[in-house]
Amino acid sequence: MILSIQHITHHPTLNALIPKPGTLPLLNDSSVTLSDPSLRIEVFATGLKNPTNMAFLNNGDVLVLEKQNGTVRKIVNGSVLPEPLLDVDVANYDTRGMLGIAIAKNETGGKDQIFLYYTEAKEGKSDGEDKCLSPDKCIEGYLPKGNMLYKYELSQDGSKLVNPKLIFSWPPLKRADHNGGELILGPDNNLYLIVGHGTNRNDSEAANNKKNPNVIDGGTGILAFNQNGGPIFNNGLLGEESPLNRYYAYGIRNGFGLDFDPVTGKLWDTENGPSFGDEINLVEPGFNSGWIVIQGTWTVVNRELEGKMISGEPDNLVDFNGNGIYSSPEFIWNQTVGVTALKFLNSDKYGAEYQNDIFVGSIKPNGDLYHFDLNSKRNGLDLQGQLKNKIVYHYEDLTKYIFGKNFGVISDITVGPDGYLYIVSFSRGEIFRIIPA
Repeated sequence: MILSIQHITHHPTLNALIPKPGTLPLLNDSSVTLSDPSLRIEVFATGLKNPTNMAFLNNGDVLVLEKQNGTVRKIVNGSVLPEPLLDVDVANYDTRGMLGIAIAKNETGGKDQIFLYYTEAKEGKSDGEDKCLSPDKCIEGYLPKGNMLYKYELSQDGSKLVNPKLIFSWPPLKRADHNGGELILGPDNNLYLIVGHGTNRNDSEAANNKKNPNVIDGGTGILAFNQNGGPIFNNGLLGEESPLNRYYAYGIRNGFGLDFDPVTGKLWDTENGPSFGDEINLVEPGFNSGWIVIQGTWTVVNRELEGKMISGEPDNLVDFNGNGIYSSPEFIWNQTVGVTALKFLNSDKYGAEYQNDIFVGSIKPNGDLYHFDLNSKRNGLDLQGQLKNKIVYHYEDLTKYIFGKNFGVISDITVGPDGYLYIVSFSRGEIFRIIPA
């Protein structure tokens, strides 16, 4: 697949609609810090309820998702409008809810296409009426309709999302965890969605299935769609039948970060481990991340670390007649930090030191924001010292890679049309913008 590499184009007219640096209030919380003293944090928006993802419209306004409410809110000139553009009934237990957004901008004056990924509640059920004893034990009679991918349009006056069109769906899942949700528009104008292992099959059963423990089952991968929901590969990478023909990658436990390198056009992702083995991966077409056989670089038994570090490729992975390709992670946390969003800064607003580098968010210890340079070939991270083996065992070894601290639960990182980083804090209900001092 050939990708047309896109960099941010800074449009003077569009940028005029976004608050200029220095016009928004600075964050008045001394616990939230940046490692670079030449940068400052502004509060772009506040008062949101569990925001998951954000995206810019063609005119510079922002749409942001609220997970629990099933709402899409609009931010105009730094102010959150009181009425949502969309309010749908979502199942919201654990990682279910309003999860992913991507916008296909029409550069010729037509309507933007807004794509939403969310867990639609069972008919007749309002927000949160899905019932579960635990994330992996949900009650049959309350199962949601499923995880849905819809296409919407913005109404003429810009106040509502209208004309919904369902372009892909998954059946009701008995688990409420591992729904993933990061949805992006690639440089080829196709949609890429990371979904987790929220399957109908128990993890332990899968791990003990010695014949096929690494098969696709109810999700667990990165799917690629054209803007009508169809496959982007004529015969599929892994197979011709649906949904197999929409898989770009598989063997992914759960992920919240997905972005294309603006220089090479290669896809990267983040992946959560159970209690170990969070990952950053370079995702080639047909990539197999190894779950549930392997997480990080260790074999897995009943979701626990077996303690056996592997080298090379395990011999019990499904490869779809050689079309699936396992490769080890480019970075691994030995103990999970809840790695979340991933974004390339395709902008020079902070100088060459940061341009086209990777920024990665996390949950633990309280919302770290990481910054990584890539190596000269851009097929791995430029890691030094104790991290040259790509595994972090001690938190203090990460010091030089921590760009910011205490953002809360970072659920999204976006580069705005103005070229600045926007950080969405799920737990704080705020969106921050990082600007030069």
